[in-house]
Amino acid sequence: MNAPWRSWSLRSRLMVVGLLGLAIAQAVGSVALAAALHVATERRVEHAARATAAEVVSLARAGRLPRTLAVSGVETVQVLDERGRVVSASQNADPLTALLTPAEVARALTDSVTVPGSRVATGSELQVWSTRVTAQGRQLTVLVAEPIDQRISSDALLRRVLVISFPLLLVVLGLIAWRVIGAAMRPVEELRSSADRISGSARGERLPVPPSDDEVHALAVTLNSMLDRLDRARDREAGFVADAAHELRSPLASMRMQIDVARRLGDGGQLAEELHADVVRLGALVDDLLALARLDASDDEPAVEPEPVAVGPVMEDVAREWTSPGVRIEVEPGARLSVSMGPGELERVLANLVANAARHAHTIRLSASILADLVVVAVEDDGPGVPSGDRERVFERFTRLDDARDRDAGGAGLGLAIVRGLVRSRGGDVRLSDAPAGGLRVEVLLPTPGPGAARPGTAAAPR
Repeated sequence: MNAPWRSWSLRSRLMVVGLLGLAIAQAVGSVALAAALHVATERRVEHAARATAAEVVSLARAGRLPRTLAVSGVETVQVLDERGRVVSASQNADPLTALLTPAEVARALTDSVTVPGSRVATGSELQVWSTRVTAQGRQLTVLVAEPIDQRISSDALLRRVLVISFPLLLVVLGLIAWRVIGAAMRPVEELRSSADRISGSARGERLPVPPSDDEVHALAVTLNSMLDRLDRARDREAGFVADAAHELRSPLASMRMQIDVARRLGDGGQLAEELHADVVRLGALVDDLLALARLDASDDEPAVEPEPVAVGPVMEDVAREWTSPGVRIEVEPGARLSVSMGPGELERVLANLVANAARHAHTIRLSASILADLVVVAVEDDGPGVPSGDRERVFERFTRLDDARDRDAGGAGLGLAIVRGLVRSRGGDVRLSDAPAGGLRVEVLLPTPGPGAARPGTAAAPR
């Protein structure tokens, strides 16, 4: 049952569900309507009978009770004395035989009593109410009867009307619902057909956005935004592959050329050193590419859980392990702060920033401070800095500001991209500004592991 149901179109399923709901609602409504009309009719008839009985009681108390009562409509009225004899009656009532037995009279004082048609000349069932009154020293009982057959006929007619109108109304509502659902689903079908026409080579083509401000409009906007992101991702991927191929081709070409020269000259010692340098550079490039690939794969959630990392020891280790002639690294003491990062991530961030600064500066200064609930790790240098217009572009992959693209003096342009990717994956950010010494100041803002991990007062306030 489940599989065939799911094979139906959405329009058909909505129609079936809607018609079932309409049928149930219409059936419940019809039953409720019939019951309400029946109760209302019963109350109206009882109220009329009680009103007629009140008029007869008034005549009896005034001593003007005639032998034959003049009543309107189809009501039947009898007045009985203490012995149950008829002392007054309407023209359509039996002047000799009471409508009710003494037991029925007592019951009719609180509720109506139904009298079979065999007791009356009309042959129709009657519904009788009784009222007792003391008049002229006598106890009288007033009986008022209403025929039931007319109400039974009215109820039967109402049921026939409801039974006949039920399927007709259901068909009409079904046709209207089919048209309405079709009109509502038309924009969705247009989106589907447009999406089906968009192929992988149809760059820039987008889905039509309906003018109505509804869920379909929001769906079209969301899908177009997704297509925009896919196009941008495809462009980034294509650029990434092209740049990676370009960067990998250079050291491989250099190694091939060195091997060819060594073959001609027979110089193996110098070749080994040069090949080792190229292999180291090639390995670093591959490591950077793998790091970026991991960051791309973990956009939604980092693969490694963060842990508290002490900032001071990491800065000391990076400064101690960095060996570059002509570059001095200073570490501000007393930075007893912790951040929340994965194993080895803070080391890589600082190492990339130091390597980037060392290409252009002679003095590098590392410091850490607390800012609200963030730890600010700063790397300052005395180099030429970065123009304000290029401070966002330097975070793009394979971006280097040196026009000559000197691969001996600079890297592949992936270091800052890795830094921002790692920091943002942990809920932080990276910002660039001018250093007091005239160079570049890179501030890495990272969250603290929890209360007490970052202790204010142990480091200078950020400048």
